[in-house]
This record gives sequence, structure tokens and C-alpha cells, in this order.
Amino acid sequence: MARLKDKYLSEVVPAMVKKFGYTNIMQVPKLEKVVVNAGLGDVKDDAKKFQAVVEEIALITGQAPVVTKAKKSVANFKVREGMNIGTKVTLRGERMYEFVDKLLNIALPRVRDFHGVSANAFDGRGNYALGIKEQLIFPEIEYDKIDKVRGMDIIFVTTAQTDEEARELLGLMGMPYAN
Repeated sequence: MARLKDKYLSEVVPAMVKKFGYTNIMQVPKLEKVVVNAGLGDVKDDAKKFQAVVEEIALITGQAPVVTKAKKSVANFKVREGMNIGTKVTLRGERMYEFVDKLLNIALPRVRDFHGVSANAFDGRGNYALGIKEQLIFPEIEYDKIDKVRGMDIIFVTTAQTDEEARELLGLMGMPYAN
């Protein structure tokens, strides 16, 4: 956990100052928060399965997730306003560094045929979005206890002003980009 934060202070900050020529170390971008989001439209009617997925997300992140509700009714999707349709967790501080460390060093290497993550999934403002197809890559999830393989979105929110700065920041923190 502390390893990633220590790495940020000892290796990332000096490298970023050198590359981008910051005059003050407070200008160096940092990871602000990580948001883990799972859309659960397929189990919106089954409270037991919905709760199981919420517990899986809590197990993976180490923090209780917030249940997201539909803002509008959509007849084609059989969704009514106020219906539970997903879950999300916002991680900051120590839990964030702990989760990112676990994601980069344990979970992503467990992905089959893994060649790195896309270096183009930035939003133009220095934030990075990563989609994961199955929750089984996390060591906390037991294969026998899941009812269905589900994916999730992981958003890295940084204080970087440009995508280039954010790409360099995450790369120095250990993000395995595809060549």
C-alpha cells in the first residue's frame, strides 16, 4: 500500500519535474481519486443477486459501494425511475493507493492474453478509463461463489491538465500500456 505512495514521492515527482519542467513540485499532477463502477441492469429485478454483486465490489475495493438508481424511466430497457441499476465506489487516500497497487501488480497480470492496457483511453482532461471484463482477476473473488462473470469500469481521476501529463504519471506509477 505505502509502496505506491512512496514510489510516487521518490520516483514519479522527480521524473515529472524533469520531463515537464515544473518550477514547483505542487504543479506535479497526482492521482486524486479512483472510481469503480459496475452497471447491473441484468440483475435489477433480483435483489439477492444484486446484493451479491454489491458485496463483491465491497470485497474488491475494501469500501462499501453506493447503489446507483435510474434517473429516468426507459420502457425499452424495462427500467423505471428510481430503480437500482448499478453500484459505484469512490476511493481516495490510502484505500485508493492500496487498490491501485493491487490492480497493477496482482489483478492485471492475471488477465488471460494480457498485452497491456490502451494508452488512448484518456478523456482530454487527464482522466483515464479502464474497463475490466471479469471480476475473477481480483484475488478476493472465489470462482466457486460467483453466479455470473461481470465486468466493471475503473476511472482514474488525476489533477493533470493534459492527457500527456496523465499518461506519463500513470506510466511512472506502473500502468502497463500496450505497445
